[in-house]
Amino acid sequence: MATLKESTLPFPSIVPVGKVVSNQVAGDVGTRTLWVVFVIQLLSSIAFYAMAFRVPVQKRMFHILTAFITTFAAISYYGMAIKDGIAINTITVGHEIEAGIEIPLYANREVYWARYVDWSVTTPLLLLDLSLLAGLSGANILVAVVADVIMIVTGLFAALTVKEAPKWGWYAIACLAYLVVVYQLAINGRGVALNKDKKTGTFFIAIASFTLVLWTIYPIVWGIADGSRNVDVDGEIIAYAVLDILAKPVFGFWLLFTHDNLSNSASIEGFWAHGISKEGGLRVGEDEDGA
Repeated sequence: MATLKESTLPFPSIVPVGKVVSNQVAGDVGTRTLWVVFVIQLLSSIAFYAMAFRVPVQKRMFHILTAFITTFAAISYYGMAIKDGIAINTITVGHEIEAGIEIPLYANREVYWARYVDWSVTTPLLLLDLSLLAGLSGANILVAVVADVIMIVTGLFAALTVKEAPKWGWYAIACLAYLVVVYQLAINGRGVALNKDKKTGTFFIAIASFTLVLWTIYPIVWGIADGSRNVDVDGEIIAYAVLDILAKPVFGFWLLFTHDNLSNSASIEGFWAHGISKEGGLRVGEDEDGA
């Protein structure tokens, strides 16, 4: 039956509010999946921090970045597993006639906004991993990271938007921003990496291609789950869980084990390893007057 409420009009009447025809929320399978991924991300983080302490601080850049990625992912999955970081979208899915009155039909669906908070932090860190491996310039890294943040933020707007046209408009903007990320990695990153030694160039192409394939699947999942609602919430959780495991822990172990075995693995001195020295560790250029 439709939900009815009393009218505030001066004559007796009944105003239809609408009828909720479905509540699309996570079931036991989805909740258990969130807990499993939380544990995987947590254990991966511990492993990455342990790996970092086995190498000199000058060689820990990739270890620390990668550990941060899975740490933030673990926090996000813990929040979603305990039912935090979730909003409810109420969407009009149709109308029906009842007692001669047209009544809107609503569907409630969970939106996991904590997932987007996670991605807004972890995907820039992941891009830093790949950019530093390739040797991209600071300008190109900045463009890639800003485009990535735009992609995630507009994706969140799309997920929270109820009206169909604006929702897909935000989705289109997110996809355009993603193409900028693809260009920076597939064109600029590949070009720079191939100018380094053969092993590094080959490794970058392999791991960057792996990452871009995974990242391309994310918007497809969004389109058939959050976007068109053709997949239930449990299916959405499982799909993102598989992608997040591949894109973070699997990516991280592959990156660190392979990079540690490269003959020219980066060794970073200066501020990263020693902090700001008495002489001033953050000078941009030399003072010609010696002042």
